[in-house]
Amino acid sequence: MMQNYRFDTKPFEAMLLGPARAYATLSLEYTEKLVAAQLDAAKSYTDTSLAQARSLLDVRDADSLRTYVEKQQQFATNISERLKNDAEKVVSLNQDFFQQSQKLAESNLKQAQQATSQAAKA
Repeated sequence: MMQNYRFDTKPFEAMLLGPARAYATLSLEYTEKLVAAQLDAAKSYTDTSLAQARSLLDVRDADSLRTYVEKQQQFATNISERLKNDAEKVVSLNQDFFQQSQKLAESNLKQAQQATSQAAKA
């Protein structure tokens, strides 16, 4: 006579699958935000560089050259500010991801401890 064994999947879900799914979701959301920030930055830099190239084509005399050079100084200031803001955005995304990962790890540890203690009582 064959004996049927029942395997309780709840501890397995609590200790492995649930946390893995939660971390994968968190990682995917982080990646999506990071890629969106990078695409936004790339588009901004491209648009600004193309505008600068177009304005260079308009240089025809000393006055237009002087205007172009003056605009280059503003361009450099704007790009520096944009780079600073983009770097701060990435740092913020990284800090948020780290904090959420830490909270998730703590929560998963508590759930795993509870599942283990419940399994031991059963």
